[in-house]
Formats: sequence, structure tokens, C-alpha cells
Amino acid sequence: MPTTKKEQIVFGMLMCTGMVVVMMTFNLWHNGLLGKMSPLEILLQFILCFVIAFLVESFIVGPVARKIAFSLPFDKSNKILGVLAMSFFMVIGMVLIMSMYGMISAYLADQLNGASILRTYLHTIARNFSLALPYQLIILGPLVRYVFGKFIKDNGSVLPAVNKSV
Repeated sequence: MPTTKKEQIVFGMLMCTGMVVVMMTFNLWHNGLLGKMSPLEILLQFILCFVIAFLVESFIVGPVARKIAFSLPFDKSNKILGVLAMSFFMVIGMVLIMSMYGMISAYLADQLNGASILRTYLHTIARNFSLALPYQLIILGPLVRYVFGKFIKDNGSVLPAVNKSV
């Protein structure tokens, strides 16, 4: 849907915000940290996670997922197949990398409690993928595409127009 660089940035920010809020909340809850962290700690964690996710999505996962998705043999004029392929590969890449981010955070906070890093990482990937893919395909993807198409793309501009006739 995004056609310009500005639109890609706004679209990516909307997607990252939605994914980071849900995935971070899910992982904090799963690890029993949701009630133990102050709102400020959660906000700081969100900001750090969002920045990392946005950079990873913009410069690593997005370009690779786009290249893989559109190299597959399917009818490129079928937008639904393109969206599904792109979403699938984006989720795979983001789950692999952001689960690694989560593991590094847990290790630095001494929360692994002697557990096997590889086993914990694989478990984290499976758990995150099982939420991220359906959430992306069923809820967030359609919602962001609707909001983007309705409020950003239809306006002809990413930023609201300023009325200079005052």
C-alpha cells in the first residue's frame, strides 16, 4: 500500500506500534513482569523495543521479506496473496530477531536462571510466532491497512494539510 518513502515510514510506524504493544505486553505478562514494573519502566521498555523493532523492520527484515515474498511464483496482480506472503515473511523475520532481543534483555537482567539459552530461544520463537502471525494476519494488518488507506493515503499526503488561508 505505501508508495512513497514517507508513506513506508508511517505505515511501518503504525505496524511496529501495534506489534510492539501487543508482543511486549504478552511477553511481560508471560514472564511475570507486568505487575512488577512501574509504568515508567514499561514506557522506557516500549520506547527501546519500538526503536529497535522499527529499525530492524525498516532496514533488515522488510527488504529481505519483500525480496523473498515477491520472488515466489504467484500472480503478483493478486494483492491478497502479496499481502499474505509479505506478512508471513515479515512475521518470521521479526519474531526471529525480536526474540533474540528479548533473550539478550533477559540475559542482561539475569532472568534466565541458568536455563539453556538455545532451548529458551527456540521456545520464545514458538511462543511469539504463535501469537504474532494470527494477530498480524487477522487483526493488526487489516486494521493498519484500513487506517492507512482511509486517513493517510486518501488525503494525498502523509501529514495533515495546513490551512494557510487564515
